[in-house]
Amino acid sequence: MTEFADHVEDFCTRLFEDIRKLTADTCGVTREGYTPEEDKVHERLAEAAREIGLEVHADAALNLWMTLPGRNRDLPAFVSGSHSDSVPQGGNYDGLAGIVAPLAVAKYLKDTNRVPERDFCIVAFRMEECPEFGRAYAGSLALTGQLKPFELELPRRDSGRLLKDVLLERGVDVERIASGEPLMDLSKIAAFVELHIEQGPRLDKEPVNRAAVVTGIRGYLRHKRCRVEGETAHSGAVDHEFRHDAVAALTDLLYVMNRHWEAWLHDGKDLVFTCGVINTPSTADISIISGDVCFGLDMRSLSMETIRAFHDLLLQEATAIEEKRGVKFSFDDVIVGEAARPDAILFNRLVKAATDHGIPHLQMASGAGHDAAVMTSAGVPTCMLFVANQNGSHNPHEAMRISDFLSGAEILMRAVVDYD
Repeated sequence: MTEFADHVEDFCTRLFEDIRKLTADTCGVTREGYTPEEDKVHERLAEAAREIGLEVHADAALNLWMTLPGRNRDLPAFVSGSHSDSVPQGGNYDGLAGIVAPLAVAKYLKDTNRVPERDFCIVAFRMEECPEFGRAYAGSLALTGQLKPFELELPRRDSGRLLKDVLLERGVDVERIASGEPLMDLSKIAAFVELHIEQGPRLDKEPVNRAAVVTGIRGYLRHKRCRVEGETAHSGAVDHEFRHDAVAALTDLLYVMNRHWEAWLHDGKDLVFTCGVINTPSTADISIISGDVCFGLDMRSLSMETIRAFHDLLLQEATAIEEKRGVKFSFDDVIVGEAARPDAILFNRLVKAATDHGIPHLQMASGAGHDAAVMTSAGVPTCMLFVANQNGSHNPHEAMRISDFLSGAEILMRAVVDYD
């Protein structure tokens, strides 16, 4: 174990456990954005920051900022952080690891009397997950002036309450956010680094390389609610030639698109394709040919050109199946998340920090979206670090070995120390 890891391990372990207990659900943890549960996380993080000796404040969107002052406070700051919320009954490390890591760096620097040349800031973003309203990254979008007025009108999926009303109730300056102006001068951020658990199995399969510098974040095209309309009929009385089966039509579409996906991967294209939601009506029965099916689609790639081309192919195949099956496909407005590439200089700094200090690591892309993508789209020099974790993410069984976490945190620490 390195000097840094030995110095901060107990601090990190205790902070992870305290926040897990504060937000424990019947299984996993639940800390929905802009709720008392997320507030508890911010209170505990602020307490830890003050114990270290950091300056603490919240911005107009209630994102939490914790700052270790540098020698020259006129210089743009080195910022690191992630999100404080979780999916319902999710894991404890998704988001939180990216806040605890820079806090550990700040503690180490403070305890060893190392004063950075510029401010080192830690940010805990609000409501990154946001499954209740269907718009991720609320906190970082608000910070960067990219949360649109129409998105503030999004209804909560269960109660119908508007996002803006939830934010107003929590004390957020909604009018300022709706103006589209960033909540701070973004030119005062020299670099933004987000550490995150990988959420996939690649690093955990590595015997030595337990951390990674991220080469890019996949963008996405999504349809939340698509539909196939056919003709409901008796399953025993209608022969094949007379059917307009919505389920069979969707099966055709998913089969052919998965075959195309395999072919595109074989050609070297970066692409993932998922149908994660399929619903037949509440009256569906095994004796009924379904004339109505709703479904959702998610397409991701490091290349927006690739996703858009695959989406065009999807629409072409749907048209062909309509003619074959006598059904009608309809697609709601596409939701777009732009792909993000790391700042080249910052990426090289992180690779150099890991290499120079003998920290084993990979270089790999992120399939999931992150606040880092929002910061990139706002023009902030941005990069990410991954650490290995077990059992995936967005589930209560998510796990992370502290030794893996500390490897990634040490890359961050070395990058901060070596930055100037």
